[in-house]
Amino acid sequence: MELKERFLKYVAVDTQSAEESETFPSTQKQWTLLNMLVDEMKALGLTEVSIDKYGYAMGTIPASEGCENAPVIGFLAHVDTSPDMSGENVRPRIIENYDGGDIVLNNALTMRVEEFPELENFIGHTLIHTDGTTLLGADDKAGVAEIMSAAEYLMSHPEVRHGKIRIGFTPDEEIGRGVDFFDVKAFGADFAYTMDGGYEGELEYENFNAASAKIQINGRNVHPGYAKGKMINAIEVACELDSMIPAQERPQYTEGYEGFYHCVGINGTVEQANISYIIRDHDAERFERRKVWMWSVVDMLKKKYGEQVLTLTLKDQYYNMRKMVEPHPQVIDKALEAMRMADVKPLVRPIRGGTDGARLSFMGLPCPNIFAGGMNFHGKFEYCSLDSMEKAMRVIINLATLWAK
Repeated sequence: MELKERFLKYVAVDTQSAEESETFPSTQKQWTLLNMLVDEMKALGLTEVSIDKYGYAMGTIPASEGCENAPVIGFLAHVDTSPDMSGENVRPRIIENYDGGDIVLNNALTMRVEEFPELENFIGHTLIHTDGTTLLGADDKAGVAEIMSAAEYLMSHPEVRHGKIRIGFTPDEEIGRGVDFFDVKAFGADFAYTMDGGYEGELEYENFNAASAKIQINGRNVHPGYAKGKMINAIEVACELDSMIPAQERPQYTEGYEGFYHCVGINGTVEQANISYIIRDHDAERFERRKVWMWSVVDMLKKKYGEQVLTLTLKDQYYNMRKMVEPHPQVIDKALEAMRMADVKPLVRPIRGGTDGARLSFMGLPCPNIFAGGMNFHGKFEYCSLDSMEKAMRVIINLATLWAK
């Protein structure tokens, strides 16, 4: 099956995860693609194919004869798509030999080069984009398709020598639970790579330290005509709290290694409101200071309105994988070499986000992140370059051979 055909097959399956769900996976529909991948792995002749009660689908590309003692390398991608936008009835559109102009998504929506100037880097590529009503799902079905296509290639080309390769697919990465129950021992890899990056050449082994902050606000509602000295409007308290967050330390004003506070949800009534944030920073000390600041803001408002008015729940989500990857420089060196072999210019830079690999690295499986070729994730302007996806697939194959030397 060609890479393009495989990718289009996967994005046709709605796999949106749901943060409010208490099941794992968070949505039943993720099982559809996970089980499909199990069937495909078996059909390709992979061994040790399995799927457990949590939905982790795994398989093995057996080592070439004489390469049985090479390190076991893993490749991972997640099947779920973001809750931020619908992944149902995805209708991809394909542009062959893109000319560098604006892309009409539908009669009411155009992706303009002046707003997305990186499009100029894809002149001559085959682009796959949305119709403007859903996300595309390149995050991370591009990675899933690349891994499966590389597996098919290696299984059908026995002359390509490699050690034992483990591949795995996870649910719920988009809601931060992707490896909550992942069995590193059962996966059995010495080192691994997530195929979950964006722009061609990206290699990432630094990511944000991440926490979530949820504040419940209990107001006091009385008739507004007689409210003086009595009413506590929970909505206004939430807005006051948000106004105390440093204005320049929000995502739209930050880049590179700069961290941020990001309000991801606010709802409520006079009687009760909730406001949620994600807190991010690459530097561990600054990350801790950000969490202290959030506590201090809530404490100040408690003193103003009362101890029982605000309740903060703050949880760490994941940490910067650099600490766990740097002791294994060969993991990065081989990825750089694999990219050069594929005629890809490496772009080593920090992830302004996180991947399953960040948590896996702290679980004993060093796991940097490699580009998958998608852009503008989580929204209606999402697209991917088939040319970049093909190079990502080649990087996987190159890594398989390099680790056997």
